[in-house]
Amino acid sequence: MTKKIFTKTITVLCSILMTMAFLTSGCSVASKKDKPAAATEEKKPITVEERAKKTEANMSTGRNTAIVQAAKKVGPAVVGITNKALVTDFFNRTQMMERGTGSGVIYDKSGLIATNNHVVAGAQEIVVSLPNGKTYPGKVLGTDATTDLAVVKIDAKEPLTVAEFGNSDDIMVGEPAIAIGNPLGLEFRGTVTAGVISALNRSINLGERKFKLIQTDAAINPGNSGGALVNADGQVIGINSAKVAVSGVEGIGFAIPINEAKPILKELANKGKVARPFIGASLIDKDVAEKYGINIDLRGGIFVAKLYQGGPAWKGGVRPNDIITKYNGKKVGNVSDLRDMINSSGIGTSVTITVLRGDEEVDLKVVLGEMPKQ
Repeated sequence: MTKKIFTKTITVLCSILMTMAFLTSGCSVASKKDKPAAATEEKKPITVEERAKKTEANMSTGRNTAIVQAAKKVGPAVVGITNKALVTDFFNRTQMMERGTGSGVIYDKSGLIATNNHVVAGAQEIVVSLPNGKTYPGKVLGTDATTDLAVVKIDAKEPLTVAEFGNSDDIMVGEPAIAIGNPLGLEFRGTVTAGVISALNRSINLGERKFKLIQTDAAINPGNSGGALVNADGQVIGINSAKVAVSGVEGIGFAIPINEAKPILKELANKGKVARPFIGASLIDKDVAEKYGINIDLRGGIFVAKLYQGGPAWKGGVRPNDIITKYNGKKVGNVSDLRDMINSSGIGTSVTITVLRGDEEVDLKVVLGEMPKQ
């Protein structure tokens, strides 16, 4: 009897163990069979572009501002420019070294880039860095020290993003201004700073000419030179050029108005220089006289201090100590106004310059020449 009970007990226990083993294996098989394939695969890392698209798709209208859109539109057209030149080290070895970096704006799909003259000045080699990290050798097509503008060209093997030029004559004080460039070197490439248009038609004296500038409080630091000043519509309205770097002075930056820059960039790209008319005279007006304490009776005109020998004014009969009072019949009292009149006349134009010689008023015919490079 005891033996039968023991045998039955063993049989029941074996059955229970076999049933548990089957259920366990069944669960295991089911779990392996039913497990989604995606869970076993490694997730691919999200690229910066994909993340940006995803972020933009989920952005609220409060975040997706005009500044965001302008930076997105123009940013890919702003490049870094590295100026390299041969230098001699302590051991008298000559090698190519980096002299500085700046910014530039691609404005033509052929690879034309607008930048500042001082960014490329003295360069024996130019390297252009695109926002995507690719670099190309750059060729300086032309420079103009007077306006601090230059044109660089690259032969890219890929489609280039081209910035859209706006109308700098239509901008208003107080409207948004966005500066895009590479402050402090390429490590900070594509930096975007925002502010407002602080003032229009600010001018600085460049030789005998006053040049109009846009003033902004958008931060413009070393390396931003040659970058873009952009409006809220994503249009380039200026080429960043200078920053007042004086102790205690912040938030004052300047840009060359794009309407002033466009004809200059065209000449630089086509001819390599800007041909300007001139009369060949060193002149003193009331502003210069007051600034340097020159005591002279200008009689409402401009004093001829010195003449360029063989120049247009000399050939036309103008002499030192004459006082220029009129240009083509229009009164002139300062050098900048006279310079603007001369520029509007063009090289080779015959003009009438009226001078006071003693108490006598004399009309002289002067054929405007081309200003020498120096």
